[in-house]
Amino acid sequence: MSNKIIRSICFFDANPSLKTEVRLKELAELLQEQDYLIQTKRICSPIKKLKDLASRISDSEILISAGTLDFLEAVEQLRDFFEIPNLSFNIDLTGQVIERQHADFLFSIIEKKPEKTFNFAYVFNNQHSSPYFPSAAYNRDGFALGLQSTDLFENCSSLKQWFEKMQSTWQELDDLFLLDPEYLGIDSSVAPLFTGKSSLVNLVEHISPTFSQSVLSDVYLQMTRFIKSENPKPIGLCGLMFPCLEDFELTHEYEQGNFSLERNLFLSLHSGLGVDTYPLGVDEDREKVLNVLRLVQGLSDKYKKPLSIRFVSDGQAKIGERTSFGNQYLKDVIIRHL
Repeated sequence: MSNKIIRSICFFDANPSLKTEVRLKELAELLQEQDYLIQTKRICSPIKKLKDLASRISDSEILISAGTLDFLEAVEQLRDFFEIPNLSFNIDLTGQVIERQHADFLFSIIEKKPEKTFNFAYVFNNQHSSPYFPSAAYNRDGFALGLQSTDLFENCSSLKQWFEKMQSTWQELDDLFLLDPEYLGIDSSVAPLFTGKSSLVNLVEHISPTFSQSVLSDVYLQMTRFIKSENPKPIGLCGLMFPCLEDFELTHEYEQGNFSLERNLFLSLHSGLGVDTYPLGVDEDREKVLNVLRLVQGLSDKYKKPLSIRFVSDGQAKIGERTSFGNQYLKDVIIRHL
């Protein structure tokens, strides 16, 4: 099996139609001919009416995003959001006065359609044209690529060897689409998943004794410096993702008490992109969530850094109880206090 994995090929289109779906299929086939595995095909559009957007996409396997909605647009269309499968969006709170209603919005999703917490994020100083959902935001028509680059570490014994493989893969993609006017670029974010060669924690433990010890080293700074400086055509976020429940070995660290929200935010400030698929108990104090929103907003502003927050809940599990997500991308876990 190839380790060249496209996590997301996303077409950004102001007016998506069957033509967009056909174009996505053609791009995916071209990549497959070059020995790339395609995990997901996606479309992001600035159309803010969710039902209108969904009606334009006939292929149920394509993930869709309305990009960024303002808070009132999101509140007014919450029921539509619940009813449309595979649809994501984000709310940009940059520069907003964050109030209790912004935290209550998340709990409304938890109470009425908890599985949709997976498809929603708060963003701060976001970057446009990332192919990763739910942070994706439309800026102009075209397509962007995002990889699951952890897999490229297989058979490597050092960061240098991994960096060389990533750079070779990026260059191959850039050469392939260099003359395509719709090619926006590559989001070189490191997006881990599951266990083994796909896990960032697994990768780190090949070059550091433990995950906890790696946190007090410069290993993540080395990664971030490389993916930001050596990408031939950067677009989007270009940072490290620490998805608490998607990287199953990171989930284990969370259960052991080694991935508190504080540690998550520490890593995000110098290398990461925020709080991602972080478990939230249904009985968590809403004031805590409100404080986290305000804190991340302040940190994002202070360090001029894109950050996001994606809390997830199964709608049932309280703090101290095990979740039951029923989602192949989320590992069940005993929830801890924030």
